[in-house]
Amino acid sequence: MRFQLMFIIVLFLWNCEDKQTSKNSNTTVVKDTISKEKPTQKKKTKKTSKFPVLTDANAMEFFLEYDKEHKENKVRLTTDFGDIDLLLYDKTKFHRSNFIYLTKRKYFDGTQFYRVVKDFIIQGGSSDGLDLYKKRRKIGKYLLPPDTKRGYTHQRGSISMPSSEIENAYKLASPFQFFIVVNREKAKHLDGDYTVFGEVIKGMDVVDKINAVKTDDGNWPVNNVYIRKVEIIE
Repeated sequence: MRFQLMFIIVLFLWNCEDKQTSKNSNTTVVKDTISKEKPTQKKKTKKTSKFPVLTDANAMEFFLEYDKEHKENKVRLTTDFGDIDLLLYDKTKFHRSNFIYLTKRKYFDGTQFYRVVKDFIIQGGSSDGLDLYKKRRKIGKYLLPPDTKRGYTHQRGSISMPSSEIENAYKLASPFQFFIVVNREKAKHLDGDYTVFGEVIKGMDVVDKINAVKTDDGNWPVNNVYIRKVEIIE
């Protein structure tokens, strides 16, 4: 009698477990069916730039390859005071390639000559505009090492690259900025520390006009001097 009772209890529990398992299975099947019946949605894909984001780790290798296919070496700066034509030196390949690359990315368009020191230099490539940060972020964050042993010195009309705003013992250059020398005698001390990578071939009168503008105590022109565009020329 006790045996029969135990058998009945075991049978009852087995039936209950089987029903629960079937219920779970059915639920799973229903979920799968619903999942399969849902219309497929196209995944939104981010638009990726064909240009890499440059860093200190990849910039030099990038410009080494870029130099092989982009041999342009003349550019025109259209400013509020007229045009300035530059010849960029092939020997300073990383600095030339960097300037050509930024020109093609239209980085300089809308920037300013933001530092003007009387009878010394005019410095460009920055801005007080809100879009400057966005431009730089898309291009990347990197510095260029100096290349000062090519025989070029800071003559009147030389274009050179200032060191980074970050203090560094190696005079690593800010790739987004440049300066043009107005007075050779007052620029001799720059030789050996800053990379001369080109020269003005036309428009020194425009450089002199910009150098004569009124500035505030921080050497920023009282009235902004814009670089409207920079373009490759033959």
